[in-house]
Amino acid sequence: MTRVHAFSDDALGDLDAVGLVGAIQDGQVSIPEVVEAAIARAERLQPDLNAVSYVAYDRARAEARDPRGGFFAGVPTFVKDNVEVAGMPTQQGCDAYRARPVPRDGDFARMFLATGLVPLGKSQLSEFGFSPSAEHPRLGPVRSPWDAARTAGASSAGAGALVAAGAVPLAHGNDGGGSIRIPASVNGLVGLKPTRDRLPQDRMSRQMPLRIVADGVITRSVRDTAAFLREAEHVYRALRLPPIGDVTRPGHKRLRVAVHTAGIGRAASPEVAELTLKTARQLEELGHHVEQVDHPAPPTIPEDFLLYWSMLAMLVVRTGRQLGPGWDTARLDNLTLGLERHCRRRMHRLPGAIARLRRTARVSAQFHQTYDVALSPTLAHETPLVGHLDPTLDFDTVMERILAWVAFTPWQNATGDPAISLPLATTAAGLPQGMMFSAGAGREALLLELAHELEEASPWASLSG
Repeated sequence: MTRVHAFSDDALGDLDAVGLVGAIQDGQVSIPEVVEAAIARAERLQPDLNAVSYVAYDRARAEARDPRGGFFAGVPTFVKDNVEVAGMPTQQGCDAYRARPVPRDGDFARMFLATGLVPLGKSQLSEFGFSPSAEHPRLGPVRSPWDAARTAGASSAGAGALVAAGAVPLAHGNDGGGSIRIPASVNGLVGLKPTRDRLPQDRMSRQMPLRIVADGVITRSVRDTAAFLREAEHVYRALRLPPIGDVTRPGHKRLRVAVHTAGIGRAASPEVAELTLKTARQLEELGHHVEQVDHPAPPTIPEDFLLYWSMLAMLVVRTGRQLGPGWDTARLDNLTLGLERHCRRRMHRLPGAIARLRRTARVSAQFHQTYDVALSPTLAHETPLVGHLDPTLDFDTVMERILAWVAFTPWQNATGDPAISLPLATTAAGLPQGMMFSAGAGREALLLELAHELEEASPWASLSG
């Protein structure tokens, strides 16, 4: 097992984002020193992890000399390469076209950067975010810093690898089927998918028939995730949702917790199921009421979600020429093309699938009238080796492997509910295994209170030692 990290005694040290803000404000380190340290770490890690897709280091140095305001002023970060940032191309983890720099920030980046974060560039993802493992045949795989022989997850693979390995304390990710929570689980991090419409989104995500994608951050600490959502709420307030506010400590209420060891169509491996039940026992020891129950997802959900996911691939294949010059469908990976075929052959089923997916919000709301929180593993089995989910494999083979691994996270993308992956478990091989907690729509504050409690009760391991 080869572990890779860049933690050292430079200006970043092993500080999380909130700690770094304090160090900057106290004059212990300067913003230019912090940004330069982050650049050096990212450059050191890139040959081993392949997590950066586009560098904007000179821009970051310029911003460090004249930082914008905001709570996170001067804190370095990366933005996932599927949202628009002024002056940077949006390559979408794909080499089937040549992306041009965009003239202005998209809606998410405008809010994200208004918190004061300094972007060092773009992080790598799987092609258009379709795979839970970023293993592009020409761009190369993104590797886990916990074991460089294994995937860093996806689609926010680069973000997870860079945060876990210490390049930056937090990074942007987005989640359309688990893509914040999956790399959080793989890389021993905190990853919260917010409620649908909690944060602003770029136009492409807003125009989906069912808005399954949510943007957020991947962090090393609960307080960083909570602080980001607090500061985001100062910039953009989702009026139809209850405010999150400033969540800095555990809640007092003891919760009704449902436990699932089987997800949407698949069950967890014996090892992961036992780790989940171990977490459930810890919740009981903390005074929560825990009950093992069946997952509320209707049996149609796995195929319905796959068909909707496939529709997004079909749209990419059919409209790709609009993304940039040089569009070449033949350079798309086999997973994207296979998803397009899957949808094309089942188009007549799509309206019914979308209608059923929309109804899941009501199913979940009814479930959460009984249970405050649901606990499940984030992923159904241990992190696979690079190559297991290689998108050049036969489509049926790689899809079967994807569905066997990603059996829990898509449910909250369908329902729109918030969910958080916490690095509470470790496999026999010494790898992080995330535990996922979900709640009813708008209840991020409840999840953060529980996350604070669990972090205090069982602090998790980090590559910083």
